[in-house]
Amino acid sequence: MTLPKLPLQETLQNLPPEWPDDPGPDIRAAIERRGEKTVVIDDDPMGTQTVANVSVLADWSVESIVDELKNDLRATFILANTRSMPVDEAVSVVSEAGRNVRAAAEQIGKKVIVVSRSDSTLRGHYPAEVDAMAEALGQKSAVHIITPFFLEGGRYTIGDIHYVAEGDHLIPAGQTEFARDNAFGYRSSNIREWVEEKTGGRIPASQVATVSIEDIRVGGPDRVTELLLDLGEAKACFPNAASTRDTEVFALGVIRAEEQGVRFTYRSAAAFLKARGGLESRPLLTASDFGAKGDAGGLTIVGSHVPRSTSQLEHLLEQPDVSSVEINASQLVDDAQRSKEIDRVAQIVNTLLKRGEDVAMYTSRVLITGNSADANLEVGHRVSDGVVEIVRRIDVRPRYFIAKGGITASDIATQALGFKRAMCIGQILPGVPVWEFGSESRYPGLKYVAFPGNTGGPEALSEAVAKLR
Repeated sequence: MTLPKLPLQETLQNLPPEWPDDPGPDIRAAIERRGEKTVVIDDDPMGTQTVANVSVLADWSVESIVDELKNDLRATFILANTRSMPVDEAVSVVSEAGRNVRAAAEQIGKKVIVVSRSDSTLRGHYPAEVDAMAEALGQKSAVHIITPFFLEGGRYTIGDIHYVAEGDHLIPAGQTEFARDNAFGYRSSNIREWVEEKTGGRIPASQVATVSIEDIRVGGPDRVTELLLDLGEAKACFPNAASTRDTEVFALGVIRAEEQGVRFTYRSAAAFLKARGGLESRPLLTASDFGAKGDAGGLTIVGSHVPRSTSQLEHLLEQPDVSSVEINASQLVDDAQRSKEIDRVAQIVNTLLKRGEDVAMYTSRVLITGNSADANLEVGHRVSDGVVEIVRRIDVRPRYFIAKGGITASDIATQALGFKRAMCIGQILPGVPVWEFGSESRYPGLKYVAFPGNTGGPEALSEAVAKLR
């Protein structure tokens, strides 16, 4: 059934006023009282879209997690990058990460809250990753808390329908390009129906509880807690949310319900995990925060194929003093042409960077597909591996570095630049995180912009480049 799109501003203005009291101090006090720390198992690099002063790990050994649990940071993000994997591999990775988090926490007697972070447009391996995480943590009977709201990306949940803001309208998520994803497509915009669809009926819509915006904005945290203590046979629950305050009210209600014995397993976009972890943000980073010095050019790499990424790339290529280098993706998946194409692109980019030119390197925009979801993921792997090899062969440290697209940003950071631990220092634009690499990486101290594929308007990528210049 086709659902109507809604006028954005009129819809938001017609909602009840937000809950007047800031839940943040009570959330942080509860976290301090409980002595807990948040660990996020992130299915791509974008869980840090709303936070600052948190660590990001590409190494989730027990020893590495123990070190993170001992420090003073409120949260650490494990970059599992499972959205780029077939489901069996994703389950294996999440299970290992979950077991290691549990072992590390038990080793030092630390209480942890573990969140499975995923996409605000409902793409990813749900419920497989949540089930794997819950089993690894000994929480198989816990209720799934599903929270896709993400203000910076224009994702709202209203009347149990999840929407994506496009221009002046709210579009039901199941009617957007994200629902037509060739690996994670879906039909349902209603979250209850989406859960039933994604679980193959194991969790029927009738067993998905909801917390309305009226409950949140009129009843506040006490009403949220009351509803969560009375879930009955529900196997999953989600809040409606149209503002950051809504997620904070819901988070405080969740904490209070947990303190009374209810157990939850979290599947969250970037907004709720910030609220649940009591995490802080900072003002947008400025040019002075980057210290981009030297004579080399800056490098922007675009691998994402979502329409928003392509429109941002087109705008960037229209800017003066940006040299474009297109990677022929079809040659990267052709064994006979692959090596030649990698050599060609790497040589061109090296030459341009040495001359001090800012470079936009991007995969060709014609999407190559296979005959199944797993085949599509494999094609994506081949292309991404080719881009990684190109970056490995670039022997100039760029003055700045932007990687556009979740898989692109993850693979380049881990495989081409060798990072094991980074600090998220904030955002260059709303929803666009910046990491500072550790000493073990190829470029110690590099400020790395992990630019989501589906965040920002047509000029956003150009704005980031202008700021870094």
